[in-house]
Amino acid sequence: MNNFEFYSPTQIFFGKGGVTKIGKAIKQYGGTKVLLHYGSDRVLKDGLMNQVQESLKAEGIAFVCLGGVVPNPRVSLVREGAQLARKEQVDFIFAVGGGSVIDSAKAIAIAACHDCDIWDFYSGKATLQNALPNANILTLAAAGSETSRFTVLTNEENWLKVGYNHPKLRPKFTIMDPELLYSLPPYQTASGIVDIILHTMERYFSPGGVNELTDRIAEQVMQVAMRYGKRAMENPTDYEARSEVMWAGSLSHNDLTGLGRPSDFATHRIEHELSGKYDVTHGAGLAALWGSWARHVCKNNPARFARYGVNILGLPADFENLENTALEAIRLTEEYFASIGMPINITDLVGKEISDADIEDMAEKATKGGTITLGTMKALDKAMIIEIYKAAR
Repeated sequence: MNNFEFYSPTQIFFGKGGVTKIGKAIKQYGGTKVLLHYGSDRVLKDGLMNQVQESLKAEGIAFVCLGGVVPNPRVSLVREGAQLARKEQVDFIFAVGGGSVIDSAKAIAIAACHDCDIWDFYSGKATLQNALPNANILTLAAAGSETSRFTVLTNEENWLKVGYNHPKLRPKFTIMDPELLYSLPPYQTASGIVDIILHTMERYFSPGGVNELTDRIAEQVMQVAMRYGKRAMENPTDYEARSEVMWAGSLSHNDLTGLGRPSDFATHRIEHELSGKYDVTHGAGLAALWGSWARHVCKNNPARFARYGVNILGLPADFENLENTALEAIRLTEEYFASIGMPINITDLVGKEISDADIEDMAEKATKGGTITLGTMKALDKAMIIEIYKAAR
């Protein structure tokens, strides 16, 4: 097991009725005026936003609102949010939504505290000095942003989708009520399930020595997400299923499932270019790409993929040729994705066959003009990434 540091300070309020705790919790963390950030009109129509506001009013906490977050959140809205936060002298950012809203809220928390443009942080030109505290009430189990230090933004000027992370971005608290997931459309539920699984896979499928406890935790998170995710798809109001998936989403991306080994995240980086260019749902993009990535890299460590197949999918191990077990595990994973309504190729994802020119452009962006490689299971250069996109086409 490699050396590691682990710090995950987000306070979690899990269960029914958590919305009533928001005002007290914000006051506990020093908030006096809040920017309420949201995306979907669903939180307005179903009364959730009103409940959030009532909780703030009960504690005498002032607030302003900014909606408009879309999947693959835009840098332009973050700039607007930062201006609003400074103008209104906001001292706390609260997200009402899923990963996109939380990511956008984190970016506003950065931008409100700096004079430079928010994209300077995502492009590596600026270093974070401070950020407003942020928290959230989660309405979609997927990204794990509710307890993580990560945020991802899309720049509409060049359609680059880039991630940024810093310990100061970890939310102070999160409200996790599984009943808030009942009204999600099936496609969003399924995309979230894939994102949870892939956040765990990106840590699990990486080089490293014996790391049994972390591996077992990761395997259980993936297995639970698959089993209870299927149940949630079949019965959207299954509280137990929604609870297990929601909790798996947070554990998948708070770093717990990868302690003691390097992470890979090549599939995420490759997918960011896909959703940046075509504005597709992130989890669906991951489902479309993962099998092609896995087949490309599995020869580097077939035993790892075979272990996944045996411990999670229940496959018998072919000790004569572990690659056979590895390839069957990849096939069964794609079969699972398809069973919950996810695409397993890019054509089904975007509705057309993408061109070689588009693939070249995405690979160019992913590798910063061919100057970097992606991943640790296998270092992927631009030519290899082009192969993966073409195999997934």
